[in-house]
Amino acid sequence: MVARVRESLRAAQIDPQRDPDRASQIARSEVRRHNDFALARGERTLDDEAHHVRDILAQLSGFGPLQAYLDDPEVEELWINAPDRIFVARAGVASRVPLALTDTAVRDLVERMLHATGRRVDLSQPFVDASLPDGSRLHVVIPDITRRHWVVNIRKFLPRYRTLDDLVVAGSVTAADADLLAIAMREGRNILVSGATH
Repeated sequence: MVARVRESLRAAQIDPQRDPDRASQIARSEVRRHNDFALARGERTLDDEAHHVRDILAQLSGFGPLQAYLDDPEVEELWINAPDRIFVARAGVASRVPLALTDTAVRDLVERMLHATGRRVDLSQPFVDASLPDGSRLHVVIPDITRRHWVVNIRKFLPRYRTLDDLVVAGSVTAADADLLAIAMREGRNILVSGATH
């Protein structure tokens, strides 16, 4: 079904990232068409059409099975330590997610993520840092630097922390520290930030 939607988008010259509404219409039509044919043949239909439309669009224009975690506002960070060892952090707490990919799927996702950045990762450049379109930071390391699998880290851009006041409200810094940082930034001072990371 994904291949048919991809072909329909190509034929109509629709970029799902630039025209998500039209892409969604085409995916929805394909899911309904699939269900109509299944009914006519007495086969099982797809229960949740909206879920299948989202899944198709995530595979074509998003980041496949990772897209749901990237869209989740509670997820702060995502790690792929191996294709079958994927973790997310919510409120600073890491947990393993019930998702297993293949080595090829991880490579394909990384290539898709890097496509818009103009960066690459290969044997001559076995690690890369890049920013995703939403501001999230991507870090990828491949063998021989890693033991066996491609390792991916995505630290999401969290729009809820846009100002120093937001950080004070969240309890990340004190009001006095925020004032000191504001003065340092206004005066063009160097600032060193350190601390624990996931």
